[in-house]
Amino acid sequence: MSNKPFILSNKNEDKKEFEAMINKTMASFFRTTEDPSAFSGINPYVLRKEINDLGFLPDNGLGFDKTMEKVEKTILPNLLRTWSLSYMPHLHSPALMETICSELLIASFNDSMDSWDQGPAATEVEEAMVHGLLSLYGYSEGSDGCFTSGGSQSNISAIIAARDWYLGENFGLDVKKKGIGEEGKRLLLYTSEISHFSMDKGCHILGLGYDAVRKLPVDDKCKVDIEAFRKMVEEDVRNGFYPFAAVATIGTTDFGSIDDVKEMRAICDKYGMHLHADAAYGSGAIMSEKYRDRIGDLSLADSITIDFHKMFLLPISCSALLLKNGKKLSCFELHADYLNREEDEEDGYINLVGKSMQTTRRFDALKVFMAFQTRGKDGFDEMITKVIDNADYFWCLIKDDPDFIVPVRPELSSVVFALSDGDEINKKVRRRLLENGTVIGQTVMNGRVMLKFTLLNPNLNKSDFSVIIERIKKYRDDLRGEA
Repeated sequence: MSNKPFILSNKNEDKKEFEAMINKTMASFFRTTEDPSAFSGINPYVLRKEINDLGFLPDNGLGFDKTMEKVEKTILPNLLRTWSLSYMPHLHSPALMETICSELLIASFNDSMDSWDQGPAATEVEEAMVHGLLSLYGYSEGSDGCFTSGGSQSNISAIIAARDWYLGENFGLDVKKKGIGEEGKRLLLYTSEISHFSMDKGCHILGLGYDAVRKLPVDDKCKVDIEAFRKMVEEDVRNGFYPFAAVATIGTTDFGSIDDVKEMRAICDKYGMHLHADAAYGSGAIMSEKYRDRIGDLSLADSITIDFHKMFLLPISCSALLLKNGKKLSCFELHADYLNREEDEEDGYINLVGKSMQTTRRFDALKVFMAFQTRGKDGFDEMITKVIDNADYFWCLIKDDPDFIVPVRPELSSVVFALSDGDEINKKVRRRLLENGTVIGQTVMNGRVMLKFTLLNPNLNKSDFSVIIERIKKYRDDLRGEA
């Protein structure tokens, strides 16, 4: 093969080559997307062998055409088809078509978001989108934010900002220079017992440890028990600990349950705590006129996590962190002569690296810009309202069916349920579905194995649910017969 490096440029021959490669890629894609199922059902050991047989680094390059042949034959057919109506296990959405197009632009230009001279228009678009989001979620002047790689990074960034702020305000500690001191060893973070595990990861990374995470019990609707929260903080203060932050989960991963921001705000105010809203899941509900009140007034929180690759239907990955007091983002600020010079910033050049854990970072804000411009308020309202409607409709279908157990009515688009036959049947039904191209979720509630639909696909219609229910019951009956 030719070793000519086909790098995209302004030359006509390079543009033609790139266009041909894109066309071949799309042809391979379309040839492997005719199957309506979500997954091929291939056994993991078989797939592992087939992938390993593709090889790692050949002595002589195969060229693009032969490489695509390998990809089309072995890899593409065994990827998950997230747009399938049979895919509903996780907070992992199908992608809007205009945002897939934006990914092509992002990768082609390959701008980076750390300094203005690595992404001029990209920097300005991200800043504009951040300030639009601040307004959308009710924050006013003095607030700020940045895009991140996902909900975990947004949550961990919020915890870092809260820790540095708390130790600075209460003990005069400059954490960036001196570390957390003795006082930092007695910090506590409060979060729901069913909240995202990034809170535990964050406290580990921050040197506080898992034991600094106080897990709050939930009520029968899977929301934080406010009275238990109040008593726990009171007891911890008496015992000499420093409650520095609490997390209100706005859409738990399994149940989509929404903590009471207003009540948690009151407790945080009493003890001088930072309140973070992990709205990675539920943030999208703000686009629905019918359901936006369900998430509460997120402007009461000191920071908010938004994930666009969940209810907003954007490609992975795309998230943002918003802070009511933008100065708290200074915990990430550090100047280097080779990157973000202070004299440039004084002359109006924005270097976003000063607001982020990351240095090199993708231009993910373009995906949000293109989606918002393409769909508008009305488009997002329609899509997000429909997926929440679908969850409630499915719940209504099975809540009185003796074959099912349905413990919690959904507030967002997740429904946790189980067949009444017991744990082993539920596990085997999920696996049988997977083997036959339908992918649903599995979790545990009160020690019991549960199944889960995470309904993020607005193409699902009410008529589709009866088909899925029949399929679940059929596999249950087959398994009973095999026992």
